[in-house]
Amino acid sequence: MNKSQVIKEAKKVLKIEIDSAKTLSLSFNQSFYNVVKTIFHTQGRVVVTGIGKSGHIANKISATFSSTGTPSQFVHPTEASHGDLGSITNSDCILAISNSGQSNELNDVIDYAKRFNIPLLSISSNKKGPLYKKSDYAILFRKPIEACPLNLAPTSSTTMTLMIGDAIAISLLKMRGFDKSNFSKFHPGGNLGKDLVKLSEVMHRIEELPLVKENELMSKVLLIITKKSFGCVGVLNKSKNLVGIITDGDLRRNMKKDIVNKKAYEVMTKSPKVAKGDTLVGEALNMMNSKKITSLFVCANAKPIGIVHVHDLLRLRT
Repeated sequence: MNKSQVIKEAKKVLKIEIDSAKTLSLSFNQSFYNVVKTIFHTQGRVVVTGIGKSGHIANKISATFSSTGTPSQFVHPTEASHGDLGSITNSDCILAISNSGQSNELNDVIDYAKRFNIPLLSISSNKKGPLYKKSDYAILFRKPIEACPLNLAPTSSTTMTLMIGDAIAISLLKMRGFDKSNFSKFHPGGNLGKDLVKLSEVMHRIEELPLVKENELMSKVLLIITKKSFGCVGVLNKSKNLVGIITDGDLRRNMKKDIVNKKAYEVMTKSPKVAKGDTLVGEALNMMNSKKITSLFVCANAKPIGIVHVHDLLRLRT
């Protein structure tokens, strides 16, 4: 195959899988809700299982559950038949995945669920399969045309199953009120984890802050800007609230106006952009990029408690 043929084939795969995915709206019905509700009320974990390509998808769905507030564990059905059934408790529920709904490897898991009255949930495309029939609640999706030209290798079907799993996980996330602070607890590593660190954990503290009173002469303000090395100073009123900021840009704009004899309030930019202590690093970086600022004061009730420089935040990612 030449370059154009490869690209054409790739676009064909994409179209087939997108067309298959569009049929999933039919699967988001009462049965879908019953599955989500059962998982939501489960006191233990969601045990996700599947064989072959469905097993790989099940593993990913289980990981997504766990990282979004729904405790979960993947159990390989073959290993389950050789002792791992013991890891499934009466407080758990089981989510079994099989495109055909006829995978023999799932039989022991199904029987175990029925024997010990453990809720059995499933995702499949076969209403006549034993998995669908024996499930307490089952999500059924329309059997797709696989992107494989032989219509054999799981492609469209695994994509659809993955999307259903994501839809379950995000529905549960919303139901649990799972927010960014919860998310950060489960993602401490990598750039994602670093973006979820709070500014209160990384900011420069009060003793390092470049601050002046609003009536301070600019001759002194210039010395503080130089000494503190943040490229700015915060301006406080009599109540010690942050009412303005003086940056390098403000200095340049006022340089020809006898600036050293002016007072801080005459030069400052009023109502500067600030953040709270629980603002996340990722949010702060977006704010600083969009406003084209290099330093950001952290305030509580209008009073400065810290400051971060864009270089502080970028260093976290290295």
